[in-house]
Amino acid sequence: MRVGRGVAAAMLSLALTLGGGTAAWADPVKPGGAPAKTALPDGWQLRSSGSGFELVWRTENPVPIGNAMVEFHAGGRLLGWPVAEPDQRTFRLVINDVAARDLTDPQVRAAGRRLDATEVDSRRGTAAQPALAADLPPNAVDPGTAGPYTTISGEYTLPDVSLPGLAAPVEMRGFVVAPQGTSGQRPLVLFLHGRHATCYQGTAQPTLAWPCPAGWTPVPSHLGYQRAQQLLASQGYLTVSIAANGVNAQDGVLMPPADGGAQARSSLVRIHLGRWADWAGTGRPTAPDVVRNSPVPDMTRVMLVGHSRGGEGVSKAAVDSLTRPPAAVDGYTGTVRWQIRGLTLIAPTLLAQNPQPDVPSLTILSDCDGDVWDLQGQQYIDATRGVGRGFALHGSVFVIGANHNFYNTEWTPGLSVSPSFDDANFHDPVCGQGRPTRITPEQQQKVGATYTAAAAATFVAGNDQVRPLLDGSGVRAPSVDPVVVLSHGVGANRTPFIVPGASTVVSGTDGLLCDVVTATQTPTSCDGGGPHFDQFDPVKPEAGRQAVRVTWTAPGTPVVIRPAAPVSFSNAQSLALRVVLHGGAPSTTFDVAIADSAGRRAVLGSQTLEPFVRQTWARELRMPLTNAVSAGLNMSQIARLEIVPRTGGEWSRIWVFDAWNWRAGLPAPQTASLPRVDLGERTVQEGNSGTVTYQVPAQVSGSGNGQVRVFVVDPVTGLATATLVTITPGATTINIPIQVTGNTTAGDGRTYIVAVKAVSGVSAGDAYGALTVQDDDV
Repeated sequence: MRVGRGVAAAMLSLALTLGGGTAAWADPVKPGGAPAKTALPDGWQLRSSGSGFELVWRTENPVPIGNAMVEFHAGGRLLGWPVAEPDQRTFRLVINDVAARDLTDPQVRAAGRRLDATEVDSRRGTAAQPALAADLPPNAVDPGTAGPYTTISGEYTLPDVSLPGLAAPVEMRGFVVAPQGTSGQRPLVLFLHGRHATCYQGTAQPTLAWPCPAGWTPVPSHLGYQRAQQLLASQGYLTVSIAANGVNAQDGVLMPPADGGAQARSSLVRIHLGRWADWAGTGRPTAPDVVRNSPVPDMTRVMLVGHSRGGEGVSKAAVDSLTRPPAAVDGYTGTVRWQIRGLTLIAPTLLAQNPQPDVPSLTILSDCDGDVWDLQGQQYIDATRGVGRGFALHGSVFVIGANHNFYNTEWTPGLSVSPSFDDANFHDPVCGQGRPTRITPEQQQKVGATYTAAAAATFVAGNDQVRPLLDGSGVRAPSVDPVVVLSHGVGANRTPFIVPGASTVVSGTDGLLCDVVTATQTPTSCDGGGPHFDQFDPVKPEAGRQAVRVTWTAPGTPVVIRPAAPVSFSNAQSLALRVVLHGGAPSTTFDVAIADSAGRRAVLGSQTLEPFVRQTWARELRMPLTNAVSAGLNMSQIARLEIVPRTGGEWSRIWVFDAWNWRAGLPAPQTASLPRVDLGERTVQEGNSGTVTYQVPAQVSGSGNGQVRVFVVDPVTGLATATLVTITPGATTINIPIQVTGNTTAGDGRTYIVAVKAVSGVSAGDAYGALTVQDDDV
């Protein structure tokens, strides 16, 4: 007799403590084998299922359909990612190792926010704007200005396609906006919307069904970016926005250790690109009318735009276009006949935290995002450092007063044809409707269009005059006034000076090389919040992610940060710092100094940081090198950075995330295929005695040198152990051994989740794997 009855038998001697500190079972199994009622809080149940036990949470009010992954937590740790019923009121999670789980204080969370209870926002801040748009000088070129071309628009519908892992076929629909009066081939910009309701009927609650039931209509999420499409088309770009309702309705089965639907979205994007490649060549006579009436696409100049989970989908498409995914998981079977020049990622998810490092990108973040609340898309910038060649620009822009949904008109009340909502109303009074920090839907859509056009001008057209809007140069696009949009970046013409890691040396009583993600509060914890500290779920602690924390105790006490070896600033124009200010800190001033290997020192200047409304997002600080040159420093041997506190007070604390030598310009990104790692899943029987070592499936494709960090999460403790693995040319796999010791104890099935993160010279495809050990005891 196998899992179900075996687990039930184990409950005869099991006593779990569940919510409220009471014993869950005195006699946990009723006659007939049914589990007794537990002492879980209202709305929760733990009941037997075919594979062990199932933890169920039900709420009277449906959870709005969004893009952040819904998570179950208990006992202070992540339990897993539940599957939602179509009504979005019931969520279920199978737990095959219930005997080892601490189920006290169960919680439902998404992107760090409670869904099952009202939670006080721990982030400090006020309703004051951190800056006025007029405080930033205007950029030389404003990409929000319409171009000279008239436009046409229309929609195409092709036969549905089947994608691996999804039961129902997915629609092939695209809304085209194209320029008229152009000559020659035109670059192609493809939009992919995020995870939203799929079907609606009048004012009824929209659903996640697919295909839509009789009498229900598909939600036209793909029609929600027409403002951006019209702007780009007027500037000469050919644009298409594709529908993905079929993926949205079914990606609930693709929970971690799968990818939440990123692979399916990548396949869908590349199937559309394959059709456009056909239509650019011999297949043009059979193209849909709107395509034949549009300019011929230039498939060597493609930009992808993704909103929310669509952002992760187009990022995955960039990875998959350079190194093919395993055939078993890929829905695109054709050849790659396009070149992706850049990505625009709007309020994106990044569950896997492994972006393609050498494809330039712009990430748009909203400080009032009420869906992807933790702004995990910041990792599209941070997680590229040191992985690729370093020439691709990865910019992050931070939009004050914007929410998650309103970049898409079909997700905006008053503009959408189906019921929609303001996601920012969920959580705090600072970002609610009518608050002084909020911007209007029209303003938000203008920002999205303008900065998407900025990315196209920079990455596709190579216009270096637009780059300053994306890379932390501290300028504004007047067309979006009075909205405040700030930026920082990595890559392009930067050379790393300080990227905190094991070889970084920090001295001074107020300085600490700290760990960004820890399992518990320790003396070396960074103790930070916000997008730069986002966790690579379920990896905790996460080795390899560090910052430098500077805490104010007395003005004038320097903190010294040294790289492993001196760095040349001979060709640099400035020192660029990315610095995060603690959310509860007051206005904070500090000096920035550098010194050469001979000890000659120069203060480059002072900086004052003001707190943000809600999020702790890094400001980029540019410090001209004039004082260092005047002081006679050897600019080819800069050996240390100093942060010297001047004014501040209680809560004054900053984190230095990195420092670079910087100069203007936009070098070629040098995009190329990297060796690729894809993890898989394996299920084994526990056995009755002895220890067996099993390998988690891991496939390496491509060729080259690189390193990845492999994390194995212990199913009992929830703690991750890390191993640095080197990949050599010709490798086809990596070694991920897990030892399993058999026994005759019932109820101790378990799953080891494995995750991989690129460190250098490698691209991670499927970043999650698993080894499931099935209990085989009676």
